[in-house]
Amino acid sequence: MHFFYNIIVLLAGVLLRVIALFSPKIALFIKGRKNVFPILKGQLTPNDSIIWIHVASLGEFEQGLPIIEKLKDNYPSYKILVTFFSPSGYEVKKNTKTADLVTYLPLDTKSNAVNFIKTTRPKLAIFVKYEVWPNYIRELHKRKIPTILISAFFNKEQIYFKSYGHYMRNILSKFTHIFVQDSNSKILLNSINYTHTTISGDTRFDRVSEILQRDNTLDFMQNFKGNSKCFIAGSSWPEDEEIIVDYINNNSSTLKYVIAPHNIKKEHINNLKKSISKKVVLYSEIEQTTINSYDVLLVDTIGLLTKIYSYADIAYVGGGFVTGLHNTLEPAVFGIPILIGPNYSGFKEAEELTLQKGILSIKNVLEFKEIMNLFLSDKILYNQTSDINKNYVINNTGASIQILDYIRKVL
Repeated sequence: MHFFYNIIVLLAGVLLRVIALFSPKIALFIKGRKNVFPILKGQLTPNDSIIWIHVASLGEFEQGLPIIEKLKDNYPSYKILVTFFSPSGYEVKKNTKTADLVTYLPLDTKSNAVNFIKTTRPKLAIFVKYEVWPNYIRELHKRKIPTILISAFFNKEQIYFKSYGHYMRNILSKFTHIFVQDSNSKILLNSINYTHTTISGDTRFDRVSEILQRDNTLDFMQNFKGNSKCFIAGSSWPEDEEIIVDYINNNSSTLKYVIAPHNIKKEHINNLKKSISKKVVLYSEIEQTTINSYDVLLVDTIGLLTKIYSYADIAYVGGGFVTGLHNTLEPAVFGIPILIGPNYSGFKEAEELTLQKGILSIKNVLEFKEIMNLFLSDKILYNQTSDINKNYVINNTGASIQILDYIRKVL
């Protein structure tokens, strides 16, 4: 089976080069990997002690960040190497100061794995959530390098738990330890005779809880909101925006609105602005205007959403009408009610908070209007919903402490 896996990876590499001719994102995927080994050999020395953390993309990087920061604090003599699989994560974080070196992970061929491990010589390898690459895992195991999987989340539909999943079960068994998010994941691992597990929870809770400790002040938001209540829609898609804009145009309250779209291209922002009948200002225009005289702020930039959420009285998280719900924990940490679209299956925190009624899912304009009006008129309901989200984050922190305690034993 390992032979066939290697053939598939090689064929995938060829196919990706063809697709790269037509896809800018895949072109970055291919181009970015060409210089990985020269970069590693140029920036690492035989005397370096390396801790390697591998993530798929930006979301997994955020999960790994609490661990990375604690490793930097507790092991200053070690160099932190972070690798990405996806261009969307690497391009955003390639210059982060949190790690000593950030690169792509070369494709999972046997030769790449041998060369990568031989070049980096990590003292510890950490993979985040779903990242299980057979050749890299096999090579780490062969060299007796401690290898852990953190914030792992398993379900019975994954290949590890199927009758034909022997090969991937074997790869999974080579992890030194696996830190899982919940008891169901541990039970599933036990069912395939993997017992080196700890239920630590999700490190993302530690990450978002740290948001409350920093300065989230934004002068433009203070000026825009004033003494009014504020609704904030983050990472919205057109399907979300259609519902939100309908409410804005037909609501006579003094509520302020902020929309931070997923797509901030000029054409989309201008079309969105034109669809709103109330006074609208773009973030890129606020230096030339008196922002508090506007009803709606469109955020046509990135990197501000988390801080903007701190000014929300009610939040909406986009993506629930398409295929990928965005981060609901960032607004939840501020203890505010959250609305989402109907497609949230597979997003653990959204599923749990919807059951607890901290997050409310809407399917159409009418449901959105009813829930918004309830939160604006019923203070008891508002406070109950807010407390559910706030306590959910508080009660799920602590994963990083358990993981670091384990790391201390192996380093």
